[in-house]
Amino acid sequence: MSNTNNATNQIGLEKTDMSEVIAQLNNLLSTYHVFYLNVRGYHWNVKGEHFFTLHPKFEELYTSLQLQIDEIAERILTLGGTPLHAYSDFAQHTSISEDKNVKDGTSCVKGVVTGLQALIAEQRQVSALAGESDDQGTADLVDEYVQEQEKLVWMYNAFLG
Repeated sequence: MSNTNNATNQIGLEKTDMSEVIAQLNNLLSTYHVFYLNVRGYHWNVKGEHFFTLHPKFEELYTSLQLQIDEIAERILTLGGTPLHAYSDFAQHTSISEDKNVKDGTSCVKGVVTGLQALIAEQRQVSALAGESDDQGTADLVDEYVQEQEKLVWMYNAFLG
């Protein structure tokens, strides 16, 4: 079945409603990329007594982020948009900052918590907008991420004491 209505995208959602959802998803995609790079840096550079605990946890986290990045980009494509894919674009559209040369385990974990909190806040906004646009697929996608990340915030904060 082909889409014959030029006002809707390939999954039957109004194109005009989806432009803002796509824009917010691209912002989210940018935040994910910057956070992913931060976590890779924590993984590579963490030192100290908690190295053997944190090094594999950071790898687990960035591997999960990599999958989520791909799912977000594919959702943008599904909605009829084009995912951002240049670091210069990511730098302009992210809600977090780069966290360079962090080596201390506690500082790395604080960076993870800050990044996760930013993702959660941004995803709640995307979910609300998607809901207003009858885009249940996007809302479900980011709501699942929020649920997982809220638990991670609790766990990393437990590490911090």
